[in-house]
Amino acid sequence: MPIAVTAPAPWKKTAPGLRALVTLALKLESRRVGEIAVVLADDAALRELNRGWRGIDRATDVISFAYDEYEADAATRPVTGDLVISMDRVREQAVRYGVSEGAELARLAIHGALHLGGHDHEHAAEREVMRASEDAAMKAARALIRKLEVALPKAPKRAAKRAPKLAPKVATKRAPKRAPKRAPGRGPKLAPKPPARRARKG
Repeated sequence: MPIAVTAPAPWKKTAPGLRALVTLALKLESRRVGEIAVVLADDAALRELNRGWRGIDRATDVISFAYDEYEADAATRPVTGDLVISMDRVREQAVRYGVSEGAELARLAIHGALHLGGHDHEHAAEREVMRASEDAAMKAARALIRKLEVALPKAPKRAAKRAPKLAPKVATKRAPKRAPKRAPGRGPKLAPKPPARRARKG
């Protein structure tokens, strides 16, 4: 199989969609698919790769390793390499950008595939070209993105927060039916307030 997908159990169903996305992104660039590995991992794995290969000690969303990029005929060879995606970044960035997790995963897979195909974004002109290719692939991949969203595991529903229990009201003493006699010039004698109960932390 030209495109192999390695993913933990919850994300294994995304494999067909990821293969199709990488194939589509490269096809739009008129590139042939060679041996490509797609790995879904977490921030810890991406941080280790980023530190070891790029000297940057922090997690990133996707890292690509093209096998033949320095060959003289790299542009005409089938595209080969690895791309590793952090699912932690997928979830966080989906919230940040206001998109679905499926759309963000698709964007990172396409972005990584374009890197394997020779694109880069170190300079403004390169960024512009790569962004245009990425946008075109995302537009063409709408149906694939919907399938990817179905394949992703659903986030567990958060339990609704219950209102805190209020302490029962302390019964107050009834005032006597007949007003007590009082010495002239003195105000009425008020009953002392019961001590307030301290609320317990739940």
